[in-house]
Amino acid sequence: MRSSWMFVKITKNRRRLTPEISLKIDRDLGLEEGKMFLLQAYYTIKLAQHKDQIKLHPDLDVIRKILFWDTDISKIDWQKQYKSVIQRVFERGNTQEKKEILNFYGKEKVKEVTGGSSIYVARSGPL
Repeated sequence: MRSSWMFVKITKNRRRLTPEISLKIDRDLGLEEGKMFLLQAYYTIKLAQHKDQIKLHPDLDVIRKILFWDTDISKIDWQKQYKSVIQRVFERGNTQEKKEILNFYGKEKVKEVTGGSSIYVARSGPL
């Protein structure tokens, strides 16, 4: 019973998988020794790779601060506030700013917010 409680804590990210716990889970589940620990290592590597790939914000040298005149641009949570950011840039931004937002968020997310089946950026036409 204690083992299943610990397994739940690990799967909910409330407890780390140590080698000792890994061996115990392996035995309880009838797995080869070290299997769970190896899976944890692969998972941790994938998380690190994903974290490295995620940009925290668009290139702020391209985005004019005046677009966000009513807020401190350094305090914007670019992931949580993506809808208002995309909307603001596509309403008031220039071509470079729109392209930067497209590169940062991707076409699908921008289409979701703007409602457009095609996104128009001046000079380059629809995307």
